[in-house]
Amino acid sequence: MKGRVFVIGLGLIGGSLALCIKKEHNEAVIVGYDINNEQARLAKMLGVIDDIAENICDGAIDAELIIIAAPVNETKEIIHLLSELPLNPEVIVTDTGSTKGRIVESATSLKQKGITFIGGHPMAGSHKSGVTAAKEILFENAFYLLTPEEHIEDIKLETLKEWLIGTNAKFLTVTPGNHDYLTGIVSHFPHIIAASIVRQTEKLAEAEGLIPRLAAGGFRDITRIASSSPAMWKDILLHNREILIKLLNQWLDEMNGVKSLLEKENSAAIFNYFKQAKQFRDGLPQKEKGAIPAFYDLYVDVPDYPGVISEITGYLAKEKISITNIRILETREDINGVLVISFQTEEDRQKAEQCIGNYSSYATSIGS
Repeated sequence: MKGRVFVIGLGLIGGSLALCIKKEHNEAVIVGYDINNEQARLAKMLGVIDDIAENICDGAIDAELIIIAAPVNETKEIIHLLSELPLNPEVIVTDTGSTKGRIVESATSLKQKGITFIGGHPMAGSHKSGVTAAKEILFENAFYLLTPEEHIEDIKLETLKEWLIGTNAKFLTVTPGNHDYLTGIVSHFPHIIAASIVRQTEKLAEAEGLIPRLAAGGFRDITRIASSSPAMWKDILLHNREILIKLLNQWLDEMNGVKSLLEKENSAAIFNYFKQAKQFRDGLPQKEKGAIPAFYDLYVDVPDYPGVISEITGYLAKEKISITNIRILETREDINGVLVISFQTEEDRQKAEQCIGNYSSYATSIGS
């Protein structure tokens, strides 16, 4: 496809979408804008975009596709600004926000001008942020939710999918309300729970100094999504507040049920509680990307001696296996430490396990 594509917001998501479009539609001109001039400069230097727009107005005029890859509150403001511009009548405007109800509602101003807006949410992410972390493969096999209103013509929806075909994502079409309900359950709500566990642990740690030390390792892993951007999650929660309030009420009922089992010392019911949870979790798809970005971790038992980390990473570099994060859980003299290496895909993790096994005798295990 030919034409002018304007990407507003050149972070991880906006940059990766630009790369996907450039890969599949090499005759298209990708223009980018970011409130952070340095991000825009880097995007141009890295070849993520072809040109930098001085402002949103300059970039939006004559565009065939406009992608708003900005936080949800800023997205609403950008939509309002676009509705006041003399846009190409055939332009398709889409976004990448984690909530859809209020954003689609704000796009009424575009609809009144005859401009097509189709809400979008690519459900993928990374350990890293910014345009330097952008990748063509970021959305591969990830779910990409699209939320067109009833008045949107099928041809417009198919055109948007064609523009985004280079993502290799799995497109699902849902209503804005259904989107917010689904993502509320499998993404927004778990972030609240993770943050609440960390907050409770922080308060208890004031009276017991060993807690922070013991909370390393597994505790950090099960609560890692609590390290997400506070500003972003504040906006997401407020946008999806009605659904999240209902989910929190259900959670309170669930916890009261567990409390009752403990008070009654009902061992059979407690066993069944964990058994049913295990069965449901074990039955979840393992190779599909879901609402929360997966972390493909490999645990390597290594002795504590100088150069061991560079030795391991050297093996991976020799086989051209990229890593996204690396950390040490524990190293003490004369005792094996645990090196945790994170990868972008399950395939990379499997290659790394085989690679380390071929080059060394270090024990490895797969993270969950």
